[in-house]
Amino acid sequence: QVQLVESGGGLMQAGGSLRLLCSASGSTFSLLTIAWHRHAPGNQRALVAVVTRVGTTTYSDSVKGRFTISRDNAKNTAYLQMSSLQPEDTAVYYCQAQYTLQPKWWGQGTQVTVSS
Repeated sequence: QVQLVESGGGLMQAGGSLRLLCSASGSTFSLLTIAWHRHAPGNQRALVAVVTRVGTTTYSDSVKGRFTISRDNAKNTAYLQMSSLQPEDTAVYYCQAQYTLQPKWWGQGTQVTVSS
């Protein structure tokens, strides 16, 4: 069983930066594909960024060029560096992990609020 704990969320003014962390336990972290999703009020949960076990990254169009996903396998931790934050980035951000072709695991989420 994979346990995921997100941290690093908070309140930030527009234009600022935050770094989210996703700490994993109970896993072979290096074999996991890690994704960040977000869920804003009134919207469906949306995929933000993905980093595969070999380090390939993909981003949604809404965050491309502003957010960077990365991982440190030695620390069993993934990161989402968010820059040039906008009010529309306000959401609960969730970390998701998955071994290839296996069920997905989710963290509890961390709130990010961006004020204008």
